[in-house]
Amino acid sequence: MHQQKRQPELVEGNLPVFVFPTELIFYADDQSTHKQVLTLYNPYEFALKFKVLCTTPNKYVVVDAAGAVKPQCCVDIVIRHRDVRSCHYGVIDKFRLQVCEQSQRKALGRKEVVATLLPSAKEQQKEEEEKRIKEHLTESLFFEQSFQPGPSLLTVFLGVVCIAALMLPTLGDVESLVPLYLHLSVNQKLVAAYILGLITMAILRT
Repeated sequence: MHQQKRQPELVEGNLPVFVFPTELIFYADDQSTHKQVLTLYNPYEFALKFKVLCTTPNKYVVVDAAGAVKPQCCVDIVIRHRDVRSCHYGVIDKFRLQVCEQSQRKALGRKEVVATLLPSAKEQQKEEEEKRIKEHLTESLFFEQSFQPGPSLLTVFLGVVCIAALMLPTLGDVESLVPLYLHLSVNQKLVAAYILGLITMAILRT
């Protein structure tokens, strides 16, 4: 029964490896970030051996780069950056955690963790904040253009008609060159002004 329970998990290279975090960011101007901790979890019912490998081992110190994790336990792996120089800014390094069963040597699973050295935590936060603001403004403009349409052609047409009506001469204006049938009464102009006000409010609300 015990062998059948474990057999599906012992396929070489297929065992899921649970590590947190999956990304390490070191800041040159913040010494507290020069030492970071990886936590390796073992949710299985058998013990695991682990080994930490790195693409650039000369830049890092890994405390307890190899060890064991008891069943359903976890272990912390301390990683220190020991080569904080500007020439390494932005370079992506990789750590690989390999695990195997205690009684065997073949790797049952592996997990990669990326590590990056950045010049300043404040600059990074500023860039992220500027990026968020730009994204927010872009989304707002898109929302306004997509979901808040402008005035309809009918509304614009009515507004133009009302403006034209207000520009026409009033009845009794004998000096106007405009034909008499285009002269409007005071009441008609008041109605046109009222409608134009409603149209203006509707346009401003959109």
